[in-house]
Amino acid sequence: MDYVIIGLLIIILILVIVSLFKNINESNITDRLGRLEVNMMKEMGDFKNDLSRSLNDDFTKLNEQVERRLLAVNEKVNERLDQNFEKTNKTFMNVIERLSKIDEAQKKIETLSTDIVSLQSILTDKKTRGIFGEVNLKHILSNVFGEKNDSIYRLQYTLSTGVIADCVVFAPEPLGTIAIDSKFPLEHYQMMVDKKVAPEVRSNYEKMFKQDMKKHIDAISSKYIIPGETTDQAILFLPAEAIFAEVNAYHSDIIEYAYKKRVWITSPTTLISTLTVIEMIIKNMERDKYTSVIHEELNKLGLEFARYKERWDKLARSIQTVNKDVENVSITTDKISRKFDSINKVEVGRVENKDE
Repeated sequence: MDYVIIGLLIIILILVIVSLFKNINESNITDRLGRLEVNMMKEMGDFKNDLSRSLNDDFTKLNEQVERRLLAVNEKVNERLDQNFEKTNKTFMNVIERLSKIDEAQKKIETLSTDIVSLQSILTDKKTRGIFGEVNLKHILSNVFGEKNDSIYRLQYTLSTGVIADCVVFAPEPLGTIAIDSKFPLEHYQMMVDKKVAPEVRSNYEKMFKQDMKKHIDAISSKYIIPGETTDQAILFLPAEAIFAEVNAYHSDIIEYAYKKRVWITSPTTLISTLTVIEMIIKNMERDKYTSVIHEELNKLGLEFARYKERWDKLARSIQTVNKDVENVSITTDKISRKFDSINKVEVGRVENKDE
């Protein structure tokens, strides 16, 4: 574009020169051409300098704008990078925290697996199962009635027949002494509910499980229900909720058989509920006993207050009599004082007459 402008200027100058050539003499042509060439070169140099300065200024401004835009873009990029890095860091920390929790849970699961294996090894032996049931029963009684509360329950209690019950509860009348015995029929139950076992084999184990339960019910009914010593009912404690749920859900004949034998089948949960009810009955009876004592004492206090009121009335009448006597004495005193005053005035009058 600069060359086009320069070309146009040259053409204009040539036309000017041609027009000038028509009006000037040939003698002045050389001088005028020389001056014209000098002026033209000067103007072209000035134009070139102005154009160069303008282009430099525009380039400088454009460069400054580009630098400002680049700085703004760089700041935005850095801000976004910082934000993304912070989010990535938080995500990474959350992942590490969850991994640590997963690792901790894995350790607990491994510990629990070890405990389950050890518990299974314990429950495979009949004697250790009996100890497990007795310990479970002890914890339930301690939580409901307190530790070693012999006035309400006793562990390993010997009855008059020489039979030792796992526990007896001294409930208030009409319940009386209730014997509790722990039973844990596990082997046949496990085979009965094992889905890997063939159905006909499981059916056979179901019959054996029912026989075990009825055998335990018969033993408790015959050993721990003693007329005149215990109540006419006893409790069979199953320390496993699963066995209790199985019996109640699918073996109603066992429940009916137990009812006939006056034996109540309980699990840890239902035993806690039963013992809690007995505890509330005992507390209410104690409260009623103290209520009667309080009522008797209030009656005595009422009699004493009646005597107090009678004596106070006598004292009030005496005080009123004394008060009336005091008022009468006060009236008499006022009269005597007025008499003395009148007498004193009379004597003073007589003395004045004698002096005159």
